[in-house]
Amino acid sequence: MRRVVTTVGAPKAIGPYSQAVVWSGGGGLVFCSGQVALDPASGDLTGASDVRAQARRAMENLKSVLEAAGSGFDKVVKMTIFLADMGDFAAVNEVYGSYFVAEPPARSTVQVAALPRGALVEIEAIGIAATPGS
Repeated sequence: MRRVVTTVGAPKAIGPYSQAVVWSGGGGLVFCSGQVALDPASGDLTGASDVRAQARRAMENLKSVLEAAGSGFDKVVKMTIFLADMGDFAAVNEVYGSYFVAEPPARSTVQVAALPRGALVEIEAIGIAATPGS
């Protein structure tokens, strides 16, 4: 009932965690670990001081993880955005909003003291996932 998700379309985990875990009991949910703006191929941080570029890369990484889990942004029910600086809220919100044409998921945005690899933004998601055989 629990399946670990990995994809080369997003950076490898930089610690003891999975890119995502699908729980197929009770309808199938995918719990995605937070994504920062690491390039999946090189492992380098994208857009060192450009929060918009980092938000786009984080969203693209998250999109790849969701798709590997049999989900997508249209099936996300809750997202959390972590910002190193709440002053970046409007810029990140602009990028984030471009991924949701209608009916965006529930969301929280919080400022944190620091993020892995000096990232400016990290984004995580919980979505509905296809269960095997469905």
